Amino acid sequence: MRDLTVLMTAIGAPGAPGIIYSLEKNGERKIKIIGTDMNKEAVGFSMVKKHFLVPSGNSSDYISRMLEIVEKEKPDILLPLATYELSPLAENKDKFESLGCKVLVSSPEALKIANNKAELCKFLDKKGIPTPKIKLPASVKEFEKAVYDLGYPEKPVCFKPVIGKGSRGFRILKSDVDKLDLLLRYKPDTTITTLEDILDLFENVKDFPELVIMEYLSGAEYSVDLLVKNGKAILTVPRRRDLIKAGISFIGTVEKNQKVIDMANSIVRAIGLDYNIGVQLKEDEAGVPKIIEINPRVEGTIILCVAAGVNLPYLAIKQALEETIPKIEPKWGTKIIRYWGWTFLDEKGDPITF
Repeated sequence: MRDLTVLMTAIGAPGAPGIIYSLEKNGERKIKIIGTDMNKEAVGFSMVKKHFLVPSGNSSDYISRMLEIVEKEKPDILLPLATYELSPLAENKDKFESLGCKVLVSSPEALKIANNKAELCKFLDKKGIPTPKIKLPASVKEFEKAVYDLGYPEKPVCFKPVIGKGSRGFRILKSDVDKLDLLLRYKPDTTITTLEDILDLFENVKDFPELVIMEYLSGAEYSVDLLVKNGKAILTVPRRRDLIKAGISFIGTVEKNQKVIDMANSIVRAIGLDYNIGVQLKEDEAGVPKIIEINPRVEGTIILCVAAGVNLPYLAIKQALEETIPKIEPKWGTKIIRYWGWTFLDEKGDPITF
């Protein structure tokens, strides 16, 4: 097999080191990785052969800068890791592929559904796929009413931005919160708060933010990593999220849960997604897995699937190159325990090893 060059974006993302490792340890060929990021101190810059600064994916200059890099470096594959880069890349996919670079991204139409949490729930509900109850408030008064309509204060309720990434803006509203206990025993990044505190924040807001309020799902939570082609799941690997900090799995287990597998497969099929897809599910009180959100890209903790014998990032590259995808059974029960690492740079920004 011929060697490859992969252009990986958002190289400073928390999951980037694991994805770099996955590609380099593919067992079939040498892969040279080039990285891009909008942050000059992105940790992944020290882990790849060459790197470039780029504007934000929301910038009007983003695509022209990426095309410039592709023309110069001639990568075989472009692998995006950041949500805000997906739609611009999908809309300009032909420009990259005319330069010989395959872009691992779903269609613009599929991304429009997947990246909007409100539209996603509406779309899946129409398809008969179980979804959480949601409300879309347009004002503070509507926000307060929606929270009560979903069962507060007897039941917790959660909300988050309609379009966002990671756990930014996500909060769980609970009526029995001990604020002193939160102050003294929990770190400031806790997602638990009260309706009263949120209403205080919104009191003087002129333009009410686009939020989706959802019923709180009390069961087990799963990230499901899939390799998908034209909506058909080729490989599906659920990861139970046993311990979550700041939206990142710190302890997780690869679990053969057929209900979760079937639900994730039906969701990607309904939307028509492609390549590496992450489906976030949580079980309700009856044990029915329901959608939380979709990450239509490689997820940060996909390295756990690699440890379980399913190298999904590399297999997505093989899919793009129209190579045969082997049938693989994950090593069920494989667990990840994440811990902090580090990298060191000299005054020029070059890695220091010792």
